[in-house]
Amino acid sequence: MSEPGGRHLKIEIGPRTILWLMLSVGAVWMMFQLWMVLVVVIVALVLVGTLDPLIAWFERHGMRRGRALILIFFALAIALVALLLFTVPPLVGELLHIMDDAPKQQKRLVEFLGQYKAMKPLIKSIAAVPLTDLMPRAAATMLGYSSQILTAIGYATTTLFLSIYLLAEPVRAKGVLYAIVPRHHHVKLATILIELKVIVGGYMRGQLITSVAIAVFTFILLEIFRVDDALALATFAGLTDVIPFVGGYIASAPAVLAVSGSGTPSMIIVFIAMFAYQEFESRILVPRVYGRVLRISPAIVLLALLIGGTLLGILGALLALPITAGLQMVIRELRLELPGEEASDKSMIARDEKAEEMYEQLAHGAHAADAGVIAGELAQKLKENEAAGGGLTGEIPAIMAELAEAATPDDKKPG
Repeated sequence: MSEPGGRHLKIEIGPRTILWLMLSVGAVWMMFQLWMVLVVVIVALVLVGTLDPLIAWFERHGMRRGRALILIFFALAIALVALLLFTVPPLVGELLHIMDDAPKQQKRLVEFLGQYKAMKPLIKSIAAVPLTDLMPRAAATMLGYSSQILTAIGYATTTLFLSIYLLAEPVRAKGVLYAIVPRHHHVKLATILIELKVIVGGYMRGQLITSVAIAVFTFILLEIFRVDDALALATFAGLTDVIPFVGGYIASAPAVLAVSGSGTPSMIIVFIAMFAYQEFESRILVPRVYGRVLRISPAIVLLALLIGGTLLGILGALLALPITAGLQMVIRELRLELPGEEASDKSMIARDEKAEEMYEQLAHGAHAADAGVIAGELAQKLKENEAAGGGLTGEIPAIMAELAEAATPDDKKPG
């Protein structure tokens, strides 16, 4: 490139820059190729973050980790079977009744709407729906999706066994991670892992709140119309509410059809009530609940759900909030300065440097797994000390002395 005056501007790209560029492109390509593996790992980590505090509680009360793990998964299996037995038979019975009664209900709805001239286009659309062969069509559709269903079951089984391994051998599993990450980043890594548990716990609490809310609302609504199996249908609504955006609408269909015996006006009232609740949950309840427990703004909650649902469908929407909260936390813990953000607090940076220095002294010569345990204990002590309002840098030597005292065998302690 030539400049005025006859000078030439020469741009060179070094081999190291080219190498990093190629590695970055390769990493992105690898992520696209292995995106399902990444999803399996993320879901397994969510399960680990959900169940690990419960296992730790059993350990604190004298139960071995392996036995606690078996007990928890056995209890979850029994709960799942009980839920299926409680909700599936009424839903199947309701579905079979609806399929048998569908042509009659179609005729009644057409007659009801025929009273209003403005409804003629809608009447033609409803009358054109083929309901006489509804059962064969549903069976053919399910058969067409059989391969996808088997694949999903395979991934779910893999995810379950991966989470069991991570829960059964947490020190060894973390040791692999600590062996990969340089030692001067171990304290930050331990802090991030602790915060991830907090995020997963907050996400599960938020999910519990929204699921219980729609279950209670559906139960009250169906009880008003004296619907049989109202509790089972409400439980189904709470379970499907786990699915962002569409879960509540899936739950609405059985609720609306369950009041079909009371006439078309009742169906319309229940439909409007369920739709209004879904709008309230999506626009108000979900952003506020998850924004509070995950410490992200309501606008970011909605945006994350939209992006996750667009990229990976239902699964992406399910994982969008914990991933978003996790990324925000990682950026904060790594002291990364984003455009428009103020520079990181110097006292926090000083604390990080001092903690890394003390950690390297205490973990000198330790294997990765043992070093990870030390880093985790240090990160937890720092978190507790910070929450109590203690001094950051000045308290670290005392904290490390306490950890060193705890790590010293009894026969080597003075006195």
